[in-house]
Amino acid sequence: MADVLKKVPVREQEPKVRATNFEEVCLGYNQEEAMEEASRCINCKNAKCISGCPVAIDIPGFIREVKEGNIEEAYKVIGKSSALPAICGRVCPQESQCEGKCIRGIKGEPVSIGKLERFVADYALEHDINPEGPECTNGHKVAVIGSGPSGLTCAGDLAKMGYEVTVFEALHELGGVLVYGIPEFRLPKQKVVAKEIEKVKELGVKFETNVVIGKSTTIDQLIEEEGFEAVFIGSGAGLPMFMGIPGENANGVFSANEYLTRSNLMKAFDESYDTPIAGGKKVAVVGGGNVAMDAARTALRLGAEVHIVYRRSEAELPARVEEVHHAKEEGVIFDLLTNPKEIFVDDHGNVKGMRVIKMELGEPDASGRRRPVEIPGSEYDIEADTVIMSLGTSPNPLISSTTKGLKTNRWKCIVADEEFGKTSKEGVYAGGDAVTGAATVILAMGAGKAGARGIDAYLKEK
Repeated sequence: MADVLKKVPVREQEPKVRATNFEEVCLGYNQEEAMEEASRCINCKNAKCISGCPVAIDIPGFIREVKEGNIEEAYKVIGKSSALPAICGRVCPQESQCEGKCIRGIKGEPVSIGKLERFVADYALEHDINPEGPECTNGHKVAVIGSGPSGLTCAGDLAKMGYEVTVFEALHELGGVLVYGIPEFRLPKQKVVAKEIEKVKELGVKFETNVVIGKSTTIDQLIEEEGFEAVFIGSGAGLPMFMGIPGENANGVFSANEYLTRSNLMKAFDESYDTPIAGGKKVAVVGGGNVAMDAARTALRLGAEVHIVYRRSEAELPARVEEVHHAKEEGVIFDLLTNPKEIFVDDHGNVKGMRVIKMELGEPDASGRRRPVEIPGSEYDIEADTVIMSLGTSPNPLISSTTKGLKTNRWKCIVADEEFGKTSKEGVYAGGDAVTGAATVILAMGAGKAGARGIDAYLKEK
């Protein structure tokens, strides 16, 4: 019998093999493995894992069905709370959310909730099991801006309530950060993202691409001229941040957003596409979050030697432990407690290296983390012909600057209440990165659910 204190191991591609391809790293559970892992759940009466989930999935409920082999029923349980389970099962930070609160994890390893969610969702995609939609629509029209995780979640929930929902997407492909920001080896686009979006379409949600709100049309026009009674803004945070150091405008310096978008949407990873992004062989990625890991692992697969340059220690890396582990396994080099000072440029304006300085951790700052402090005289140079800045993103101010009465804060994020996503403008709700700045997929989904609740309450009172 398996050790109930340990997770059933999940199969993965070997590091040396996967470092040369863009196929999915984690291969997931089969049904036998999923049922064995589900049997580790002790079905707590006061299940803390549910409170750890931003979309409040009935986790013991779906795991109980998996344990019995009722996979379709398990999908129905998840589907009541989540429109994107195959995505969440892959990219959610379960270790700090549902699994972080799992009672089984006190004396052993927590139940592998994320991998079980992924198994159930993949089973539903393979067997074409559809979510349950409304019997009829209620005639109320709602617009959703952005087809990322918050927009898709809000649209799906509203459609289940009977609303006529249209999603407006600025890009030519649906999915927002799910398609442009997360690499294929972590989140397959056709096999997973496109199919989950199809499930949202099957609920009756309409989609319009290549519509830039603030340019093509405005929120005020959607409400005043096109008959939408409420609007949800889930436009994300796609405006990259930079350090302002010398040489940052050189050829060969990318934001992580641009680098990953070129790779994902422009198929730079596919040799049959003519999309250059990493002509260089020595790449330095500045930052330590999940996006930095994604950019570094992408560059590695494109044939580069890759360094992660991060100003704090490994304990402070904001990226998921799993992503850091995978990056190390694949050969990414970590230059920790190190910070860039200058990017060197050749006579043609191309990157030829980067000067960095060693850091040490001082007193805690406002975030509670110890502040990195430079060590005088510790500068040294890193060879690099490509530098990727992964320092976070902020919302594009286009929507807020073209919408009357919509308040933003000093970071240009839309001000909205957490419980219902209500903004300063009547009938307009917002959530996800457009409100919080760059955060996780599952937190954006939670905000999408809050927005749907807020819009439903607002239109019922009208």
